[in-house]
Amino acid sequence: MKTGFTIKLAVGLGLLLGTPVVHAQTLVQSTFAVPAQGAAYADIADLVTISPLILDAQIRKVTSLPDTQAVGVPANIQRVLVDADVTSLIRGTDGFAAKARFLLDVPKNNKGKIPKLQKRRYFLLGSKVSGSPGTIKLSKPDALVEWSPANDVTLRAITREAVQIDAPEAVTGVSGAFHSQGTVLGEGETQIFLRTASGQPISVSILSRPGQSKRWAVSTGDVIDESAIAPAKDTLLWYRLACGLPRTLDARLVESSEAKDIASAQADYRFVMESLGPCSRTRPLAGAR
Repeated sequence: MKTGFTIKLAVGLGLLLGTPVVHAQTLVQSTFAVPAQGAAYADIADLVTISPLILDAQIRKVTSLPDTQAVGVPANIQRVLVDADVTSLIRGTDGFAAKARFLLDVPKNNKGKIPKLQKRRYFLLGSKVSGSPGTIKLSKPDALVEWSPANDVTLRAITREAVQIDAPEAVTGVSGAFHSQGTVLGEGETQIFLRTASGQPISVSILSRPGQSKRWAVSTGDVIDESAIAPAKDTLLWYRLACGLPRTLDARLVESSEAKDIASAQADYRFVMESLGPCSRTRPLAGAR
């Protein structure tokens, strides 16, 4: 009787996973969760920034679903129904039930088995399901972060920044740039204006002066902030820039017909990208479900 109920429930939850074959294949390459050790800041930020609900939970029960409830899932993937005990609500509104339930596709090993998940602690990142208390729809098929002290600190820090009203939005490119030569040789300033997902104004300024190190800063408002500074590594603004900006500045985006101004703007842009360093993302960046 209990098995029949589980299968019937899984049928209802199947719409929440809705994982096409391409997503299941991605899981084989990337595993189903950000690992406890060696996780990159960007790997966790990719999930936090698209997840209105984040739970700290311990897995209590894992039920493998029959092939009839895993249509389109490759043979080397096992679809399971997971029940977990919620330790705390990290992000979300109106609270959440003490127990959570969700679907997960887990890669099998060479013996056709999946790792034991019971009693393991994970952060679950997703959204509530209307009309189904205690059910969470994961933001991505692999939107889990295995708990560790380091991951705990990183995830909570990203969440604190992400929930702020003025949190930096995703950077989608560069909208324009210009360079102004100074009054003395070696002096100049470049302004670079960025495109964001929501239209939030973000601009980068680079200042060069003779005998001084080149400086750059980021403003996140309509007015360029003279007191702005460059973002520290492993912060949300750093992530938005390092992981969202193109590696080079297209000359056509520089508002000048002077070759020297275009070259200066491109050199300043390279300086910014080198200062930011690599995004360091280690997992495929797939779209949310």
